[in-house]
Amino acid sequence: MKKDNEKGDESMASNYIRFDWAMKRLLRNKANFAVLEGFLTTLLNEKIVIQKLLESESNQEDEFDKYNRVDMLAENSKGELILIEVQNNNEYAYFQRMLFGTSKLVTEYINCGEGYDKVRKIYSINIVYFSLGSGKDTVYHGKTEFRGIHQNDVLELTPFQRQTFKVDAVSQLYPEYYILKVNDFNQVAKSPLEEWICYLNTGDIPDSATAPGLEEARERLKLDKMTKTELEAYYRHLDNIVILRDNIFTERAEGRAEGRAEGRAEGRAEGLEEGLAKGREEEKKEMARNMKSLNIPLDTISQITGLEIEKIRDLKI
Repeated sequence: MKKDNEKGDESMASNYIRFDWAMKRLLRNKANFAVLEGFLTTLLNEKIVIQKLLESESNQEDEFDKYNRVDMLAENSKGELILIEVQNNNEYAYFQRMLFGTSKLVTEYINCGEGYDKVRKIYSINIVYFSLGSGKDTVYHGKTEFRGIHQNDVLELTPFQRQTFKVDAVSQLYPEYYILKVNDFNQVAKSPLEEWICYLNTGDIPDSATAPGLEEARERLKLDKMTKTELEAYYRHLDNIVILRDNIFTERAEGRAEGRAEGRAEGRAEGLEEGLAKGREEEKKEMARNMKSLNIPLDTISQITGLEIEKIRDLKI
């Protein structure tokens, strides 16, 4: 059973905990690794066994991050690093953020003086609840390969390199990126991966779902297993996400409308541009006011809106 929601609200089933909250509070427990292992096995299409969870500078959180995003860094049985990030709020430079996150891990997890053959393989898995880029699919996979500009051939490893690194292709040495645009999924799940995306989108696990990890999720991620205090914190988390998304949705719509109206009144191309710019500026200011009211740190607001900290500090709530 799902409850109907207003614009910007979260679709939430009555039985199961949202995946980002589970990552914060439940899935870090070794006893619950089977849920994560099932998800990763389904996504990467190979058996994944998690050895342990790790810490890195990339998964430190501030007050804003407590409900906007969550990271988890795992090491699998082959010594590879898997960074899972759930992002609730729109971030226009998210592609660069993915690159930054993997680059940090490359340098964090190699010891000084070690050879380059010790660089870890990294999987960057990004579950985004906003419209990232422009595309029709719900799951995207990115990897690095080198292709000849004259012959269009792919640069391959030598037999010695294959034997030494225990991989078959150059791309397997480089970070790989997965983007799951779960808000765009609006169909009946017909594959194990779609069953997982359905859960990530709705918080529901159909009785017919058979994807690895979902059976464990049914048993361990139920709301009725949470204490009263945990439930209160969980619902505050959902409320914060709803408030932030609704504020941003509203301010963007109003900013664009104001910009278009002012541009039409000027009747000239430069007037339109000025009106749009003013609309965008007002949109940023209103967004900043709303985030200030949620006690989000000024430097975080500045990073999201592009406004200077002094301007944000002067805004009245």
